[in-house]
Amino acid sequence: MKSVELIVPCYNEEQMVEIFYEKTNAVVSEIEGYSFSFIFVDDGSRDQTIQKIKGLAAAHDNVKYLSFSRNFGKEAAMYAGLKMSTAERVAIMDADLQHPPELIEGMLKAIDEEG
Repeated sequence: MKSVELIVPCYNEEQMVEIFYEKTNAVVSEIEGYSFSFIFVDDGSRDQTIQKIKGLAAAHDNVKYLSFSRNFGKEAAMYAGLKMSTAERVAIMDADLQHPPELIEGMLKAIDEEG
């Protein structure tokens, strides 16, 4: 089974992190041949984003997180998530569901076909 980590940069996403996790996890749990985990990176949010992420991590074994002391920007959050990742495959997704999780399976199949 191939491992995939979904890196999710978050800035003031308290309304979306739980929705993102539930929807995305439901989609990826149906994809055969892969094990999925999530790395949420809180980029110095000023709302309750980190508390929501900590709640997800406490409730789900496939959730890890990083938390910045202040806002460093999305690129820094993505880089930190990539540095933390140990998976064979990595995808970066926005917490607002701008990137539909339904596309993950097709993306992985295309990668595997390439080689």
